[in-house]
Amino acid sequence: MILEVAILDIKPGLAAEFETAFKTASTIIASMPGYSSHELQRCLETTNRYMLLVRWQTLEDHIVGFRQSPEYQQWRSLLHHFYDPFPKVEHYEIVR
Repeated sequence: MILEVAILDIKPGLAAEFETAFKTASTIIASMPGYSSHELQRCLETTNRYMLLVRWQTLEDHIVGFRQSPEYQQWRSLLHHFYDPFPKVEHYEIVR
């Protein structure tokens, strides 16, 4: 299991619109092969900041299966215009 972590800074005044668009985008990512779960959390200390956590079966499920799919283009058109700056995405695995 791989955990994708992205800190999303949303342009001022667009948080409510982002949250609405994210609900639509969630159905896209949830339909992808290798997807396990996701959650979006709002930061309490920093206005307009969110953390997106997505669990994938493998790293390739995210960076190849999702990012190189036509569905990713839909995800991108729904969400990417909200970000400033563009988020850094990292992947984590459990230490055993």
